[in-house]
Amino acid sequence: MTRLTLTALRHVAFEDLGSFAPVLERAGYDIAYVDVTDTDPGALDPLAPDLLVVLGGPASATDTQGYPVMASETALLRARLEADRPTLGICLGAQLMALALGAGVRPARAKEIGWAALDLEDGDGTNPLAPLRGTPVLHWHGDTFDLPEGCARLASTPLCANQAFSRGPNILGLQFHPELVAARLERWTMGHANELAGAGVSPVVLREDTARHGASLERAATVMFTRWLEGLSAAR
Repeated sequence: MTRLTLTALRHVAFEDLGSFAPVLERAGYDIAYVDVTDTDPGALDPLAPDLLVVLGGPASATDTQGYPVMASETALLRARLEADRPTLGICLGAQLMALALGAGVRPARAKEIGWAALDLEDGDGTNPLAPLRGTPVLHWHGDTFDLPEGCARLASTPLCANQAFSRGPNILGLQFHPELVAARLERWTMGHANELAGAGVSPVVLREDTARHGASLERAATVMFTRWLEGLSAAR
């Protein structure tokens, strides 16, 4: 079987592909991480990988003065999305995708950090997030985005109207974190300790909720992501 290529743009070391990595390997993808702190995404061919994944991170997608790499990523995504090449964005990645598609990104009215289930849009019954119905997922963001033109809203929460969007089978943006591996939570709590303190979020409660919900999320997210990848195969 011919192997497929995947490029994952990574902003901080501990926000990686998580539980999605073994799903990708089983589906025939060779995973290559590009750390944007070391490599300018503007030097990459936006159309080359079979799948591009843009991962989360603590920077704001709109802060191109403080973090010029945000502009490089947005430009790369704009070219890739114009070509409708398979693309997944998670948290900051989804915000960058929204920007590339012409939608606004701005601070939310409050940080959303913790575990809560999604309100899924039923639509025509083809919501790719259906396997996550009723399963609490991890939220960890301070910004939000408008729904890009031509895209379908897939999910929301009371704090965030646009938790996920898609455009056809190839384009998927997720504001939340379905990829979390519960056993690696301490990397997140230590890495984002100042943010947790500033938001008044207890790492003790976050740890307890992760122990309660993490395994069910990993199971449901594996089903969801496997099906989405199968949809990419069918669309090729």
